[in-house]
Amino acid sequence: MVEPAVNGAKFVINAAAEAKVKRVVITSSIGAVYMDPNRDPEAVVDESCWSDLDFCKNTKNWYCYGKMVAEQAAWETAKEKGVDLVVLNPVLVLGPPLQPTINASLYHVLKYLTGSAKTYANLTQAYVDVRDVALAHVLVYEAPSASGRYLLAESARHRGEVVEILAKLFPEYPLPTKCKDEKNPRAKPYKFTNQKIKDLGLEFTSTKQSLYDTVKSLQEKGHLAPPPPPPSASQESVENGIKIGS
Repeated sequence: MVEPAVNGAKFVINAAAEAKVKRVVITSSIGAVYMDPNRDPEAVVDESCWSDLDFCKNTKNWYCYGKMVAEQAAWETAKEKGVDLVVLNPVLVLGPPLQPTINASLYHVLKYLTGSAKTYANLTQAYVDVRDVALAHVLVYEAPSASGRYLLAESARHRGEVVEILAKLFPEYPLPTKCKDEKNPRAKPYKFTNQKIKDLGLEFTSTKQSLYDTVKSLQEKGHLAPPPPPPSASQESVENGIKIGS
């Protein structure tokens, strides 16, 4: 996981320098930003934050370790080669996928709907819609003022809150109602700011809308049994801020 990530980042920057590309946009990850056990829980996570490399290594979190060292390699190589580099750091990505297969992000939602997850973890997670991530790439590529890193996150929520949203939107599925950890207090989502990408004009899709569109896409692609149609279905409606199409 680490070697191809680091070498890949270097190869891309070197190739861009040789081709005299004006700007390179790299997709990194929140894994390179927030994985730091020493950070004050009340501190706001922003583009200046970096994960603790030793912590990632000691806990064998090779995904976050790989994302961090790959991004660092990209910045070092870009500086050395004089390449204008911009990096995006998305959190867990939701929304309707283009690919026909299930990836880790989709399974994050699917496992609750199929009944394979009987409980939810006492953990928090930040979310962003895939369509917003795509648009963010265009914005930082085209905006002359874009520079540095950009955190892509719409909201941070407890897993229990995500399950509650899904239960309200799709009550016909066997969603869990209990937390796996009922002894400790409910984990609090970390604080973050997404103002930097907003300043370039990005308007985030709500996590509720993203969850709804994710489930509808899973149904359409045959990964999830569709619910029975309502007695009187309208073409389209808006309920609690969620755009719902029948």
